[in-house]
Amino acid sequence: MTSTHAAHPNAVASDTARLTAVVTGASSGIGRATAQRLVADGWHVLAVARREDRLNELAAETGCEVLAVDITSDSSVERLVERTTELFGGSVNAVVHVAGGALGIETAAEADLEKWQRMYDINVLGAVRVTRALLPALRESGRGDLLFVTSVAAQEAYPGGSGYNAAKAGEHMLAGALRLELNGEKIRVIEIAPGMVHTEEFSLVRLGDQGAADAVYDGVEQPLTAEDCADVISYALNAPHHVNLDLVTVRPLAQAAAHRVARHQGV
Repeated sequence: MTSTHAAHPNAVASDTARLTAVVTGASSGIGRATAQRLVADGWHVLAVARREDRLNELAAETGCEVLAVDITSDSSVERLVERTTELFGGSVNAVVHVAGGALGIETAAEADLEKWQRMYDINVLGAVRVTRALLPALRESGRGDLLFVTSVAAQEAYPGGSGYNAAKAGEHMLAGALRLELNGEKIRVIEIAPGMVHTEEFSLVRLGDQGAADAVYDGVEQPLTAEDCADVISYALNAPHHVNLDLVTVRPLAQAAAHRVARHQGV
């Protein structure tokens, strides 16, 4: 995909001074769109995810670097550190945590604990595992960013969302604690919390049925797209480094809250 958006005025265009980024969850959706956008902005990007075939397609389209990584595995994340050292010399400007996801809509009373465990492993432990591993490289850069893509589910509970609510709230608190722990260092901690985003996989993976996934967006003419979220991420990362967007909640116009969506009303 070729980006149709103009680069942020502070984006780095020079090959000799390119900012460097690791983007997780880059095989689809917001992660893929973010990797595409940052390459268009002039960043040197290492895109990571589990699906190597999807990553290879992304590399062919954009010229970004790719690596198959499972963020729930210590040994896999160790390979990520080795690759960033090879590519970037042990200095990374941004780690963009997009890998995550929701599984199921069971009530808490009917909770599938395997799904809860998987959501926590990816959304929370995966994010902290990658953060812990790459924090030395962020410090080395002298201009570091930790950006977490969470969700409005971290802010608003809703029926059938308790497992995802809990996982994303955990990631939100991780970002908040890191911002306090890193205060005084040249590392920003940024959180982007999207509402309803129509991507090809999120609702399908969560619900396991294409019809149910399509129903999530029924009557909403313009839900957010992955590219909308990538625009916000790009702005946050390319803003002057003394400007920190602590938390940005971004929703489509049709959505006033996680549980309140205007449908069939032309928005």
